[in-house]
Amino acid sequence: MEYQLVIKFWRKSLANEVFLATIESELKEALGNTVELEGYDVSPKEINLFMLTPDPRHSFRRARDVLERLGVVQGISAAFRLSGGARFTSVWPLRNTRKFTLP
Repeated sequence: MEYQLVIKFWRKSLANEVFLATIESELKEALGNTVELEGYDVSPKEINLFMLTPDPRHSFRRARDVLERLGVVQGISAAFRLSGGARFTSVWPLRNTRKFTLP
């Protein structure tokens, strides 16, 4: 089964967006062939990074290590859905009460 994992970077909580230039290559190195990076969706309030994975929780845990090293883990939220599906399951932050949506 294939899932789409979405990592949402909230722009107002980011000190800068310099890390975006290298994040794809760093995630690819950390996640290897288990994930297919699909690209970005950019809006004034958020930047969404999309990836396909068979195990979204495991993939996010590995991606979170990269995000922590870059110092941006506090400015993100993440969720996954079945590829092509509409309903998201939130994975970060833990105990998030906000519904995960895309613009």
